[in-house]
Amino acid sequence: MAGWRSWTLALILLAALPLANAADTWEVHPEWAPLFAAQGLGAGTMLVYDEQAGRYQVLDRKRAETAFAPASTFKICNALVALETGVVKDEHETFRWDGKKRWLDVWNRDHDLASGMQYSVVWFYQELARRIGRERMQEWVSRAGYGNRDISGEIDTFWLGQGGLKISAVQQIDFLRRLADGRLPFSARSQDIVRRVTIVDATDAYAMHAKTGWKKVAGETDLGWYVGWVERDKRRWFFALNVDLHKDDDAAKRVPLAREILVQVGALPKP
Repeated sequence: MAGWRSWTLALILLAALPLANAADTWEVHPEWAPLFAAQGLGAGTMLVYDEQAGRYQVLDRKRAETAFAPASTFKICNALVALETGVVKDEHETFRWDGKKRWLDVWNRDHDLASGMQYSVVWFYQELARRIGRERMQEWVSRAGYGNRDISGEIDTFWLGQGGLKISAVQQIDFLRRLADGRLPFSARSQDIVRRVTIVDATDAYAMHAKTGWKKVAGETDLGWYVGWVERDKRRWFFALNVDLHKDDDAAKRVPLAREILVQVGALPKP
């Protein structure tokens, strides 16, 4: 029995290891900086991993290796934990809206895992976290090797910049690569569901999985995320953008900026 437990622990730890490859190369792209400046954005970085080439392309490597609060990009991990623990049975199980008016009208109705991901419904994923509970959440965040694995703070806000959880762009891509491969320590079913609900764009030519994030804490500079991957022509490109936001309108600039760079590196077709 002791031997079986040792092997189980070893497999769990192995699954949480980064998919680092000594052969991976890094290319710095300072020419991406004017794209951020043209949008009036603050400091930021864009990291793209071309899986076939084994190549990282980055604007600012130091920032890409710096950890920040994941904000709503944590919904990807939160959804996996909720499915694995049975808090929700599938992406269609609905939670009733509590009747409290929130700042986005689309949040003010019943939601399920899929719509909660699509519209980044904070209250839905906060309710998931409360039902999961601290002990189970810590277990699965640790097993998945998500960021710094620190969920200190309130159980329903620890990922929003009001707790200990932080993750870098490099770690975001590592986590997403393991999700795309089905290598995370969750069931194949849970990972398949989350891959489906993170699809934001699909054509005959490509499929794009992605999630936004927006850390907004009083007295601190806002931070915007956009992370995901593109599947095209039997190839995959993983990406993670984070950027300082100086006004609320800046949040809408994350997606088009990331897509412009993804077109430049060949991940997305030219519009």
